[in-house]
Amino acid sequence: MDRVKSIALLAGFGAALLAASGAGALPPPGHGNRGLESENQPIVQRTDYVMDLAGAYDGLPAAERQRLNGWFRSLDLAYGDRVSIDDPRGADSTRRDIARVAAEYGILLSDGAPITPGEIGPDGVRVIVSRSVAYVPGCPNWAPMGPSSTSPNFGCAFNTNLAAMIADPNDLVLGEQGARTGDATATTKAIKVYRDRIPTSVGEIKAVSSKEDK
Repeated sequence: MDRVKSIALLAGFGAALLAASGAGALPPPGHGNRGLESENQPIVQRTDYVMDLAGAYDGLPAAERQRLNGWFRSLDLAYGDRVSIDDPRGADSTRRDIARVAAEYGILLSDGAPITPGEIGPDGVRVIVSRSVAYVPGCPNWAPMGPSSTSPNFGCAFNTNLAAMIADPNDLVLGEQGARTGDATATTKAIKVYRDRIPTSVGEIKAVSSKEDK
């Protein structure tokens, strides 16, 4: 009898231990992703690099253009970076000179400029390079999966590849605006082909047999 009680106590202790370990490994009830939407979404982070130049009414001096070119080279300016100008005077000649330096790296100047701390000096102009990167934090995620929940790692591979392949990470936030104008001929060509096509039901339908001819 005592042996039976001992076995029962050991079995009860083992069950309690398994329940405690299982409860610690699984998320509490009500937690976890119960839907099919991935919780691992790309994050876009933008960094603004600022450089102040001494401008003039007839454009940038040669020394300032060399400084700007060296700064662009040190930043490894490339596609996806946005270059904007904050010029209190709004001098066209200064903007033209900066645009020429940026064009050597295949970059066009953006309209407007982000807000940056600090004041611009007298007769000065501020050049801002905005660089955005996209990444998915917390991936891979091998956290325990709750009952009837989607895997915490779901979406990590797809969204990480998407963040790595996109040329301009800002498109993940703002999208890409299509062209406001287009070629009307090219636009309506596909529609015309569809409308002029003769339906297959009008012509003769070929009889097909599943039996092979012997």
